[in-house]
Amino acid sequence: MAESPPTDLAPPGASAATERLDRQVILLGLVIVSGTVMAILDTTIVNVALQTLGKDFHASLSTIQWTITGYTLALGTVIPITGWAVDRFGGRRVWMLSIVLFVAGSALSGASWNIQSLIVFRVLQGLGGGMLMPTGMAILTMAAGPRRMGRIMSIVGVPMLLGPVLGPVIGGWLVEDVDWRWIFFVNLPVGALAFALAWWKVPHEQEGQGGGGSAALDLRGLVLLPPGFALLIYGLSTANSNGGFGNASTIAWLVGGAVLVALFVLHSLQRRERALIDVRLFADRTFATASVAVFLVGIALMGSMLLIPLYYQTARGEGALAAGLLLAPQGLGAATAMPFSGIITDKLGAGRIVPVGIVLLVVGTIPFALVGADTSYWFLGAALYVRGLGLGCTMMPTMSAALTTLARSAASRASSTLNILVQLGGSVGVALLAVILSRQISSRLPQAGGNGGTAGVGEIPDRIREQVAPKLADAFGTTFWVSLLLTAVLIVPALLLPKHGSHAGDGPDAAAKGDAPPPMA
Repeated sequence: MAESPPTDLAPPGASAATERLDRQVILLGLVIVSGTVMAILDTTIVNVALQTLGKDFHASLSTIQWTITGYTLALGTVIPITGWAVDRFGGRRVWMLSIVLFVAGSALSGASWNIQSLIVFRVLQGLGGGMLMPTGMAILTMAAGPRRMGRIMSIVGVPMLLGPVLGPVIGGWLVEDVDWRWIFFVNLPVGALAFALAWWKVPHEQEGQGGGGSAALDLRGLVLLPPGFALLIYGLSTANSNGGFGNASTIAWLVGGAVLVALFVLHSLQRRERALIDVRLFADRTFATASVAVFLVGIALMGSMLLIPLYYQTARGEGALAAGLLLAPQGLGAATAMPFSGIITDKLGAGRIVPVGIVLLVVGTIPFALVGADTSYWFLGAALYVRGLGLGCTMMPTMSAALTTLARSAASRASSTLNILVQLGGSVGVALLAVILSRQISSRLPQAGGNGGTAGVGEIPDRIREQVAPKLADAFGTTFWVSLLLTAVLIVPALLLPKHGSHAGDGPDAAAKGDAPPPMA
């Protein structure tokens, strides 16, 4: 409030000059992009390699999906640690450590000798990748200031828009024409360049910054929450091999995970804002509603990124590159919608744009629920573009709406919580739909179900595939119906989101927007 008069009395050109990005900030933004692009690409680049990984490692889909689930769980786990680490050690150090972890995880993933080692190394890669985006945003916020974050986001947002388009295509090309190991090795030269640029351009913190003032790390929360969700998701993934959710072993894993999560809730209530996640934030109806929506969007997004490439490769016999290209329309749709959805959200409120996005998501998913063995690729491509439009109108507006009613002091904690929920939703979506797909395939093709539901499916000769393709397509269609139902449920929280725009200076909303870096999926 007290800062407004000087701004108003400034010369006409002063504000524009102050808010214009100078060369140094633009260069710093490009340096940050060089690091974040690796992590963003790796959230989608592996999806088209699942069939190849299953064949090379003789692993079932319920096991292979952990290469995605482990990565996203690690992303979600490390997000709340990042803020503490930046406060404690400084943005430059954390940024460079993140690059090293990510590149090391990439190198080890590419050198994996079995599926277990690949999953472990993907977790290491996720720990580095999860710190890159929030650390980069913290560095840019300090360099550019909150008043110029919109402009700097136009630079940083480029890999966010292109990642879902280029990731599957690059991954498909590397798997098909080079070797699947290069979907990880490709990060080595990019990471080396990002590290060198960071050493050159990321500024050192000023004296006293990056130490002393940070709160203690919530170690008990780390011991309770991430393992709790890991046990829940592992329980989901064992349902197929154990014969269903009624199996004693599966129930034990699920109950163990639920107990750890419940203990974390009690711990968070006691530790309050110093907890890994402050559960008191969910007392705010808008934040709680948006959190449910964000979690469900994570399920819908990551679940579809598992199913769609597998449908093209197993039911239709396409290669990895073709599957990546066929998946690209979804990324293009999201890239089309995101800029407009942000403007509409600011002017009219998330409650007016997100329900439209949900309808588009549902409409774009229906053709996959009705998919056959010879459904037109043009028709499915158009459906994917519509799905992308729906995602672009849903994810970021929902996350923005979650911050509108919170106090300034809670904005960074809320942003971190939302990012965690997106990753956890993605992990649940991948594990759940992998189990359902495996069981559907096993019930229709018992000869393919000996090792978790998809053993040998990728190796079916073309002449045999023609006979089993209708059954495979039917299995995928049934699984997509589940995905469609999970997507349609989103309409309930979407209708409860705010239906009014945000304006600078309107209390907690403005404070939150200026204080916290924009949440990233």
